[in-house]
Amino acid sequence: MRVLAKDIARAARENPEEDVEVFGWVHRIRDMGGVTFVVVRDRSGIVQLVLGNKPNITLESVVSARGKPALNEKAPSGAELRVVKLTCLSRAEQDIPYRVNGDINKIGVEAILDNRILSIRNPKIQAIFHIQSTIIQAFAAYLRSQDFTEIKTSKLVGSGTEGGTELFAVDYFDRKVYLAQSPQFYKEVMVASGMERVFEIAPAYRAEKHDTPRHLNEYVSMDVEMGFIESEKDLIELEKGLLAYIFEQVALKNDAELKLWNAAVPSADMVAQSPTIGYEAAVKLASAESAKAGGARIFDITPEAERYLCEWSKCKYGSDLVFVNEFPRRYRPFYTYPLDASRTMSFDALFRGLEITTGGRRQHDYQAFLNVLPKFGLKAENFDNYLSLLKYGCPPHGGFAVGCERLTARILGVSNVKEASLFPRDRKRVEP
Repeated sequence: MRVLAKDIARAARENPEEDVEVFGWVHRIRDMGGVTFVVVRDRSGIVQLVLGNKPNITLESVVSARGKPALNEKAPSGAELRVVKLTCLSRAEQDIPYRVNGDINKIGVEAILDNRILSIRNPKIQAIFHIQSTIIQAFAAYLRSQDFTEIKTSKLVGSGTEGGTELFAVDYFDRKVYLAQSPQFYKEVMVASGMERVFEIAPAYRAEKHDTPRHLNEYVSMDVEMGFIESEKDLIELEKGLLAYIFEQVALKNDAELKLWNAAVPSADMVAQSPTIGYEAAVKLASAESAKAGGARIFDITPEAERYLCEWSKCKYGSDLVFVNEFPRRYRPFYTYPLDASRTMSFDALFRGLEITTGGRRQHDYQAFLNVLPKFGLKAENFDNYLSLLKYGCPPHGGFAVGCERLTARILGVSNVKEASLFPRDRKRVEP
C-alpha cells in the first residue's frame, strides 16, 4: 500500500505489521556506520528511511521504498520506515549546481532564481506556492459566495487600458497588438452587460523598465469589479471581507508552511480594525512618523510612507493593513470618479509596508467622461469602445486588483516579490 510521508506515523499506529511503500526524492543521506538514514521528500513532506547498508543512490534521485512503519519521536515526522526494499527509479547526476537541502537564508535571491528548476524543490521555497495556491482558491471562493461570476478575458489587446504605462508589443498577423496591462475594460463591460459582479485571476503585463524588489513585468492579477456602488468605501469593505477570508483559509490549510517561514496571518478582527485614512492625512502622518525616526520629510505615498503607515496602524490599531483613499486627481487615471474638484473616489491597500491593491470607483456617466478627456489631453475618437460601454447604460461601478505575488510575499515576509513568482519575468529574466 502506498502512503504519503505525512501518513507514516498514522500507518505505524494503525497497522505496524503491514508493509507500506513511499515514493519521492532523496533529500538527505546520513551514513552512521552500521545503519544509514535516508530522508525522502514527497508532495506532503519528508520521511526518514532506515536501511542496514548504505544504498547506491545520490541526492535528488527518485526512489521507492517498501518496509514497515515504526514510531520514532526523533524522526522528522514522528515515525520512520524500516526498509526491506529500496528501488532507484531515476538516478540524479552528482554535479548538482544547487543544493536543494540547503538553508535558503544563506543563498542569495539571484542564485535561487538562476537555479529555479532545482531551487523550487526546496521545501521552504515550495511552501510559498502552497500558500499562494490557497490564496487563489480562497479569493475565488469568497467572491463566489458574494454572487460574483468568474470571467476570463483576452490578454491580446489593440491598445492600452491605462495611460502612461508602456506596453509589450506582439506581432499579430499583419498588425501590432499588445499584452494586456489589466482586464479592467472587459470587467467594466461585463458589469454593464448585467452581470453586475465579476472577477478574474490571470496574468497581467507591464513593460515598465524597473528593477526593484517590489516589481514584476508579468504577475498574477486578482481582479474584482462591482456594479451599483456609491463610493470606493464599498470596495474597501468588500476587500476587508475578502482578505479576512483569505487569511483564515491560509491559517487553516497552511499551518506547516507558515511555520517554515515563522510567519502568521492577521485575524478577522485585525482586518476589521484596519483604518482608512485620506491621502493628505496619510502623507502628513507618514512624514511625522519619518521625523520621529530621524528620517526626511515625506511628500507622497512613497515606499517609505507605505512602511511608516503600516507600522503606525500596527501600533495604534493592532493591524498592519491600511487603506489610503481620496487620492488627488493628478495621481489617478482620467476615468476615476471624482469626489470633488481635486480628489477622487480611489484607494490603495497597504499591507505590511507594501501596496497590494489599487482600486476605486470608475466614471459611468457618458457626458462626464467626454468632458474630462480634454483635461487630460485626450481625444474622444481614441476611446470608441469605452464610449460604447458608457453610452448605452452603465451603472455606477468600480473595482480593484490584488497583486497575488505581493500578497504572498507580505504574508511570508519575503523581501523580494520575485521569490513569490514561480518563474519570474523581469528586465533580464525570461528563462526558464
